[in-house]
Amino acid sequence: MSVVHRLAAGWLVDHLSFINQCGYEICDSFAHPGGVTHNTSVTSTEDCHSISTFAVPPSSSDGPPNGPGDAIETEAAAPEGQLCQGCPEVSLTEIKANSNREDHQEGAKSDIGDSLATARKKRKRKCVFNQGELDALEYHSKIRKLIWEGTLHLVQEGLKSGFLHHTTAKLSCRKNNVPQRIVCGLAELCEMAKQFPAVNESDHQAVCVLEEETSSAEQDLLSCVVENSSNSAKIIVLMGQKYLVPPKSSFLLSDVSCLQPLLNYKKKYDVIVIDPPWENKSVKRSNRYSHLSSWQIKQIPVPALAAPNCLVVVWVTNRQKHLRFVKDELYPHWSVKTLAEWHWVKITTAGEFVLPLDSLHKKPYEVLVLGRVQGDVKEALRKSEGVLPIPEHQLIVSIPCSLHSHKPPLGAVLAEFIEPDVECLELFARNLQPGWTSWGNEVLKFQHIDYFTLLQNAN
Repeated sequence: MSVVHRLAAGWLVDHLSFINQCGYEICDSFAHPGGVTHNTSVTSTEDCHSISTFAVPPSSSDGPPNGPGDAIETEAAAPEGQLCQGCPEVSLTEIKANSNREDHQEGAKSDIGDSLATARKKRKRKCVFNQGELDALEYHSKIRKLIWEGTLHLVQEGLKSGFLHHTTAKLSCRKNNVPQRIVCGLAELCEMAKQFPAVNESDHQAVCVLEEETSSAEQDLLSCVVENSSNSAKIIVLMGQKYLVPPKSSFLLSDVSCLQPLLNYKKKYDVIVIDPPWENKSVKRSNRYSHLSSWQIKQIPVPALAAPNCLVVVWVTNRQKHLRFVKDELYPHWSVKTLAEWHWVKITTAGEFVLPLDSLHKKPYEVLVLGRVQGDVKEALRKSEGVLPIPEHQLIVSIPCSLHSHKPPLGAVLAEFIEPDVECLELFARNLQPGWTSWGNEVLKFQHIDYFTLLQNAN
């Protein structure tokens, strides 16, 4: 169970122990609240938060922007039960002033050799806020107190129970040899798959069920849903690389234009979680990641995949343009009714925000928009019996995984709002979850065996 504490404000979630549920544990880097990165080996769920602290990823070049992995600024440790971010009552004007002050201080620290770049930055900082920035500031000012107070209450519970620690225990000095950058050719493979000869559906199985460790032809894996129906993790070999497939999970590795095997899987899903590769300027400039336009995201066949009264959850960056698009265009296009906005708040093991709460550059939180597919009223009423209505403005507070764009597990969080043992689907996934079907052109990326180590007591 990934939920550590449940309060009126939301949930404190243990992301790490959830990953370690399938007989393997993840080798990961965790960052000290002061910004120092340590590699630790976690020997049990009980020990994992007493010997390691959270999470500065090695770089920001291995995943989409706005993930938990960008540079972390932290302040001095707070007194017991407090967050190091100043007074929760801050006006929009004060947020702008504080951010400008931070920018000025950062510029003052530049080397003389960087004077030209510094001058350019200063000129840029003197520019007025554009409309998008003003919209983001206004949104932040509305939810800031909610984020602050809710996180504070959950952090206090975590400190009381020992899940969080103001004073980090002595870290292990043993090197873990954690791979910081595993070359992932999955997206390229999916692109190449478009050149494969067409598969005759009448002659080809829709599902590939894993038995023992197996190496399959790339075309076979790209033309069907791969399923591990056993109660133990399995290893799959693809292009000479080993990937870990959790128990009771299934996946489709494919490009967005090759979703037919998933549609042929003969399943309708009661929960669909979507983490789209949002288009923005930094992604376009870097040309490191593929992204989809708003029009392309609307073409995802959610109505064909969704069961009646399906709960749809979309991860959104902090750009108000994307939030408005989801609520005003995307959900109506899919016949989904918007129900609530939730927030994932990222903290360290000391209970501090991973970024300054009022930073203009990045926020220590991300947005989730929840809605339900509209359809047969009788079926919707039947499915809603015994489940709670979706509340507004809930917080999911967790220590983020240092692997880029590794979102916290939502299964346990959503459990009280859905029927038990429902079918769950994640779109644009980069890792697998027990009990879920996952799809994406890098769906196995963070399942690479080099990210994990076999537990000694595993079968």
